[in-house]
Amino acid sequence: MSFSGTVESDFIKFSKIPEERKPTFINFAATDFQSLKGALIDYIKSVYPQDFNSFYSSELGMMLIELVSYMGAVTSFKTDALANECFLRTVKTRNNLIKLLELIGVSLRGPSSASARGQLEWAPVGAGASVPPTFSFGPANRVVSLASPEDGSPVTYTLYKLDSNDTLEQIADPGDTLVFTDADADNPPENTLYSGMALVEGTFIVETGSFSTAERVKTIALTTGPVIEKSVRVFVGELGQDPNDATGPYVSVNKLFSASGPTDKIFELAYDDDFNATVIFGDGTFSQNPPANSTYTVTYRVGGGSRGNLEKEAINAIVTDIAGNQWRLQNITPMTGGRDAETFSEAKRYGPYTFKTQDRLVTLQDYAAFVNRFQSSTGNSARGIALTRDAYSSGNIIDLFVLEKATALQFQKASPTYKKELLESIQDLKMVTDQVVVNDGLIRSIDLSLTLKLDKAYQEVAEQVKLNVGSIITSFFEVGEADFGKDFIKVDLERAIFSLPQIRYATVDNIPDILSLDPNELLQLNNFDLQLVFI
Repeated sequence: MSFSGTVESDFIKFSKIPEERKPTFINFAATDFQSLKGALIDYIKSVYPQDFNSFYSSELGMMLIELVSYMGAVTSFKTDALANECFLRTVKTRNNLIKLLELIGVSLRGPSSASARGQLEWAPVGAGASVPPTFSFGPANRVVSLASPEDGSPVTYTLYKLDSNDTLEQIADPGDTLVFTDADADNPPENTLYSGMALVEGTFIVETGSFSTAERVKTIALTTGPVIEKSVRVFVGELGQDPNDATGPYVSVNKLFSASGPTDKIFELAYDDDFNATVIFGDGTFSQNPPANSTYTVTYRVGGGSRGNLEKEAINAIVTDIAGNQWRLQNITPMTGGRDAETFSEAKRYGPYTFKTQDRLVTLQDYAAFVNRFQSSTGNSARGIALTRDAYSSGNIIDLFVLEKATALQFQKASPTYKKELLESIQDLKMVTDQVVVNDGLIRSIDLSLTLKLDKAYQEVAEQVKLNVGSIITSFFEVGEADFGKDFIKVDLERAIFSLPQIRYATVDNIPDILSLDPNELLQLNNFDLQLVFI
């Protein structure tokens, strides 16, 4: 084998691009279809001016260019979307948000249920009927449903018996029967009133099964949701055994790694984006691994949310025991504690602060983050800000300004119960030298008048445009998006509305360009009016 020249000259001969065919600058910022298409055409014109010079849409070459541009645009979009899902600041999907929060040890807060003390009163059907000395309620008899005053949807309340410690008597028997005797009566010897019970919002569910294999990590996927926090109880083996026995009830923990050894009977709950839950057991190293082929029983409640909170005696229903006797069931205290699941925006904003504070309150940001995630027994959440008093005041006084959530767009002054429970929760986390005072925040209410200019072609869909704009406005002023002391900048709202393709121009007519708020003041939208102008 021989070469007709040097290696260097042959390499240059076959690899060097002629001077007139050098490529132009490549725009790496071109990511959309049209930009990529234009960049490809410019490149071809520069590098292959003699070989490819026809760019009509009917040409085969144009089809190939558009195909490559399409693939590039789709790939670019998916790459950007994937990158955004890797960071809390830019994540868009709830499932990925949950996973990102798990990386920093923060769990998305699920719904909690309302509860109240209940009372049963003898309601005989006929004259001369005698009060039964013993009566029982089965699964169907323990349930009362009524329409929520918040949204009119049905809400289910389950009757529980209270034990000697005034806590719920947890029943895991699939029969799920409550038994009352004369000893439970409030007014012997008449025995017509029984108040040693509680009404808890949520539907009680019992699921049974067995572990068919000896997998190292066993799980149970609960079939119904949303699962209410702290309502899940797990039994492995036969029910009714000594709780200290190896097959007794398992205890829920935040993380399995918190267990002390392989005999700890604990489980962890993993929630998906719809708050369906999966029970996860240990592997025999970190907590106990249930025996292979053993049976299990799981009890839990589904439902929850603020809509379950009711006034005193709002529940006034006739229930029938197993024997057919009728009783009047009432909630003799207000139903409180119902709390909605943490919203996407709330978790996204305040989840990192929870990790940052590490269960201690030092900085003003720590206090604010704690307030914004705190839930009282009434189920209400709040918005808050922490401010220090002037340097001339005695001691290190922290002023917390708070407002409770009333509706999705409305705030209200915090109740005495909320303030009391907030202060109690702060005591063990704050610096010893800090003196915390809870104050009412101020509400700045506004009404908006907006003018929208649309092309005449959109006259037929004017009502739909109004609905879309209304949705943008309400999202802009949602309670979860509000911050104390955050100025209202009119152009921010106008830009959000202008993002709709039908809107050519949008103006807020009755508000100055910048509406300044005090540090302890929070903006609230009352009403808005939309005027459409077609041009």
